Amino acid sequence: MNEVLFAGTGTALVTPFSASGVDYGSLGRLIDWQIDSGVDFLVILGTTGEAPAISESERCRIVSYSVEQVAGRIPVVVGAGGNNTEHAIENCRMASELGADGVLVVTPYYNKPSQEGLYRHFEAITQSVDIPIIAYNVPGRTGVNLLPTTLVRLASLPGIVGVKEASGSIGQADEIIASVKMRRPDFSVLSGNDDQAFHTVNSGGDGVISVLSNIAPDRVVNMITAARNGYVAEAREQHLSMLPLMQSLFMETNPMPVKYALSRLGYCENRLRLPLVPASDACMRRMDADLDRCGVTAAAVLGMCAVK
Repeated sequence: MNEVLFAGTGTALVTPFSASGVDYGSLGRLIDWQIDSGVDFLVILGTTGEAPAISESERCRIVSYSVEQVAGRIPVVVGAGGNNTEHAIENCRMASELGADGVLVVTPYYNKPSQEGLYRHFEAITQSVDIPIIAYNVPGRTGVNLLPTTLVRLASLPGIVGVKEASGSIGQADEIIASVKMRRPDFSVLSGNDDQAFHTVNSGGDGVISVLSNIAPDRVVNMITAARNGYVAEAREQHLSMLPLMQSLFMETNPMPVKYALSRLGYCENRLRLPLVPASDACMRRMDADLDRCGVTAAAVLGMCAVK
């Protein structure tokens, strides 16, 4: 295996809420379950963590609480991007000061910068902070695509250690592996889409930052581990067995479906912050059916925890 800082299964963790604010008790239980299930690292305050709806004071407390709860058992990566470069730098500095092991920096959204603007955004961050940075490409959310040619340039900056590639294009992921990872083996290529993680790893990528692993961490870990170790048939079987959940989790805007699924498993309330709202009845019915179909139930989770 190539030596990369972040590889395997990283869970894009939800932020549990209660009527009074962030539910730290539920957050702690989720963190422990993830670690006990074998995930390789955690990503907090990303898209799935509803970062845009988190206040600055909450951000600091969530990061410090998570780092303390993890207690060095696995790396903690903090979502620290934004569409204001200076604010992104401040977020990265805060994460570093609070003990995070890395930051996930999304491409600026709404501004729609050029490829040169994207390069300079990340360059400015690397010149201002000393913490490993994973670039996050998700054009469906941001309105701009971080192209492989730009990523080649970014890979020359020592602070950029990898990419979460969520363009939805397998071809683009392959191009990144061919043009970036083949030149810099320690550069981590992580799928940002659960339904493409199997393909990305088998093309030479390093793992996934997963929504699905919020509710099926052991299953995702098994799939990615098998794929990384060359057990393609085993990984394919896991991939196909979970495909219904990979699809239903994105039937509506993430993290609406996964918050409902976690509430059904008893890990947190089905509560989101505006402008996000709970999943529709139709979505919940489909989630119910797919959770049962894939064997991801409260009883199954309790049984797995009891075995471990």
